[in-house]
Amino acid sequence: MRITATELKNNIGKYLELASKEDIYITKNGKAIAKLTNTKHDKVKVAKSLFGIMPADASLE
Repeated sequence: MRITATELKNNIGKYLELASKEDIYITKNGKAIAKLTNTKHDKVKVAKSLFGIMPADASLE
């Protein structure tokens, strides 16, 4: 989902809730400047990309 910085400012609670389910790109002057994302999804992505490379006892915390 893409939203403007003004839209984010006016409805921050709504978009923080939505960010737990999907990535939200914030735009300014038509260009993406930031991304709201769920931190748990990022950890899963990182773990999957490192599967087989990192030792089994390694922690992502």
